[in-house]
Amino acid sequence: MAEKFFVKIEYLKYNFQICDEFSIAGTGPKDASMNLKSLRVFVNVMEEGTLAQACRKLNLSQPAASRLIQILEAEFDIQLFHREKKRLIPTHEGETFYPEALRILASIDDLPGMFEQIAKDAAPPLRVICHPRLVEGLIVPAMAELIKRVPSVKVKLEVHPRRYLGRRILHGLFDVGIATLPLPDRNPTPRFLARTDMLVALPAAHPLAAKAVLTPGDVSGMAYVALEDTTNMRSLLDRELAKADEHLEVTHEMSTSLAACLLVKEGIGFTFTDAITVSPEDERGIAIRQWRPRVNIEFGYFVSDTKRPHRARDEFLSILKQICASRAETELD
Repeated sequence: MAEKFFVKIEYLKYNFQICDEFSIAGTGPKDASMNLKSLRVFVNVMEEGTLAQACRKLNLSQPAASRLIQILEAEFDIQLFHREKKRLIPTHEGETFYPEALRILASIDDLPGMFEQIAKDAAPPLRVICHPRLVEGLIVPAMAELIKRVPSVKVKLEVHPRRYLGRRILHGLFDVGIATLPLPDRNPTPRFLARTDMLVALPAAHPLAAKAVLTPGDVSGMAYVALEDTTNMRSLLDRELAKADEHLEVTHEMSTSLAACLLVKEGIGFTFTDAITVSPEDERGIAIRQWRPRVNIEFGYFVSDTKRPHRARDEFLSILKQICASRAETELD
């Protein structure tokens, strides 16, 4: 049964590639664009979680979108979703096909940029992906140093919330990715970059700034500016607090570390950061102290599966490792 399904997947990939060629050329079967639209509906339902949200994003009516999915399923004899009342629940086949669908669409969507690059006969940029909390303290300084060392290099940075980073990884349109570990997706395999302790940040003028190490008891009664519970940093902290039978009552909640630190700079409460991602700008106006119970944060990088890596990739990785080595415990290759 499994073998039969994967044969269908390979045929489906081939069929879409052929249809997309016809669609680009403006010739061929009339259902070519229909197949591509069906694929986009499927991917958006998977990403948005509901048919209604996918329809709003694609500007389609729900009956039209539902029909497109049914056409896709009927043409290849694959059930992609279970129908439960008004909900669409992905089947095993749907989950298996999702990364392949992403790769197909990514290849198609990247064609205009590829041809533009060919027309310009220019070297492609170094494409870096990461989640927001790594941008200011780590990625931008590393990119700036790379440009100083290699003035001819071009860079392109994509920043995605951690919960969406796995989807971008599946697209494969990157040279280097950096993230806190564990990665939201097991493929590609991450390589260790650095390890550091979680630190607590509070207003520089606060009386607790006189202490070198802070504990939950110290900050009791202060406003806690927390990161969202979907972030890896929040999950790590909550897990270690639970082990120590401690709890911090959340007062304010932010989606990024930068926003949390900015609020603390205004004299509001405390938050958490680390030595790798905190930028010099972040450190002005706040005091950063050790935290107990100790919470370890690990960082990793991953590279695209390509036989021709970008010429500046290894230099960029070397700079990342140097920055991390100056700030935290690292294991360098």
